[in-house]
Parts: sequence; C-alpha cells; structure tokens
Amino acid sequence: MKKIFLTLSIMLIGFTSNIFAEENLVIKRISEGEASAKITIIAYESLTCGHCADFHKDVYPSLKKDFIEKGLVRIEFRHFPLDIAAFNASKIGQCNNDGKSDVMHILYSGQKKWAKGKSPEEATAYLKKFINNEGIKLNFEKCLSDKSIEDFVLNDRIEGVKKFKVNATPTIIINDKKFDKALNYKNLKKYLEKLI
Repeated sequence: MKKIFLTLSIMLIGFTSNIFAEENLVIKRISEGEASAKITIIAYESLTCGHCADFHKDVYPSLKKDFIEKGLVRIEFRHFPLDIAAFNASKIGQCNNDGKSDVMHILYSGQKKWAKGKSPEEATAYLKKFINNEGIKLNFEKCLSDKSIEDFVLNDRIEGVKKFKVNATPTIIINDKKFDKALNYKNLKKYLEKLI
C-alpha cells in the first residue's frame, strides 16, 4: 500500500510540475499600459525598419507621457519582421519573456549599430556584438534557437496579414481599426482624443 501511495505521489508531483512548466512556456506579449485602458493600440513593427525607429524616437515618448502613463491607452508591440536581421532581433527582444519593452527600445535606439551586414551571418554577428556592448543579459544562441519564440514571432506576422491586411511597417491598429493617416504625433493625438 505504501508503495502504491508513493508511486501515486511521485506521479502527481511529476504531473503538477509539468503543468507549471507548460504555464511558464506561455510567451508574454510586449506591451505597456493598463489592461483596463479604453484604447488599445497594436503596433506591427520590424526592428530593422527606419520608420519604426522614428516612431519610437519621435512619436512614442509623447504618446507614453500623454496617454499610456495616464491609463488611457495600452499599446501592444507585435512582430512583423521584414528580413532575417529583424526576425533575429524580434527573438532577442522577446527572449526574456517578461512582457517588458526595454530590450526592444534599446534595439530601436541603436538600430544603426546592428541592423547591417551583407549576409544573415554578418547581421547576426553585429546584433550579438550590440547586445553584449549594451550589457543585456541573455543567452544569445539559446534565444535565437528557441522554437516557441520563433513561432510566436512568425504567428504575429501571419495574424497581421490575415486579420488587418498589414503589408508595411509600422502599421498602427487602434481598437481593431487601421490608423490610415500620416504617422506623426499630431495626427495620432487628434485621433485618440476623439476616442476618449
């Protein structure tokens, strides 16, 4: 009887740890803002896209200050890599799986330092060097070879095309509608104010 109980206990512990392991595999969306915000922005971006970097430099700081930090807007960053360098960078940005946007913002601010190279191998070497120089702590090779992260990034791109007809970056979706005006802060602010 004791052996049966011991065997069942070990099986239950093993089963429970498998459940927890599977829960930990859930990949968190990179986002900022309150989940309860009235407005949700989805930003489809490619980390090698110059216009996306401009959005993060010229539009995003004001958007964050005026809308996100006030609890009015939540923004979700979705992956839409346009090339292998962007695909690898997306995997790096997503790798810590904490839902935070820090690594992504660092990649955009230093885009000119790493988004280069004549071959995928050269581009990957520049990306690795940049990550190391910035002191970002992660296992670079493990991040690039993580199949679950790879699938997550590719699924973002597939969903963007299917659901929102995304064909360029950045593409901004506001409450499930494509924002079709020129992407500057003035236009975005005006549009958001009408929704509040």
